[in-house]
Amino acid sequence: MWAVSDDALLAGMAAGDSEAASAFVARFQRRIYGLAYTMTGDPQAAEDVAQEAFVRAWRHASAFDARRGSVLTWLLTITRNLAIDSMRVRRPIAVDPDVVLQMPIVSSEPGPEQHAGRQEDSDRLYSALARLPDEQRRAVVLSGLLGHSAREVGELEGIPLGTAKTRIRTALLRLRSALVTTEDQP
Repeated sequence: MWAVSDDALLAGMAAGDSEAASAFVARFQRRIYGLAYTMTGDPQAAEDVAQEAFVRAWRHASAFDARRGSVLTWLLTITRNLAIDSMRVRRPIAVDPDVVLQMPIVSSEPGPEQHAGRQEDSDRLYSALARLPDEQRRAVVLSGLLGHSAREVGELEGIPLGTAKTRIRTALLRLRSALVTTEDQP
């Protein structure tokens, strides 16, 4: 079976030939897993993506058109799309912004001077955040500290996308104004 072309292996797999299917998987498994691992960065997720890529290739083998590209390109495209889907599913866990505001900011700097300076910055930031209206504070915490997009902020808060963007931008402008003003004071 190893001397058979990629197209022939795929055709054999489409016809239900178990030897062709085994040879097909053996021929491409390293490349498919490698692409999945490169994209996901997680060995378990890469295994899942690779397995699903082979299942999809088996299910849709009869639809393969050699005029549109090689079997390898087709299979890598399937893998790429599955890896992207896998990464989209792995979203960060939702955390209440108020809980994040109550978390202490830990300095990674070992020196006391750096720690004191960072604590002052942290205190100024928390103070400026506390002066924001609730809806702006929640929006900026969700986007800035938790990494949600404006669209996700809108969904989480139950508001239109434009409103979410306005709240985030207004909050950031107010924070910048508050922090720049307090830096200038002795």
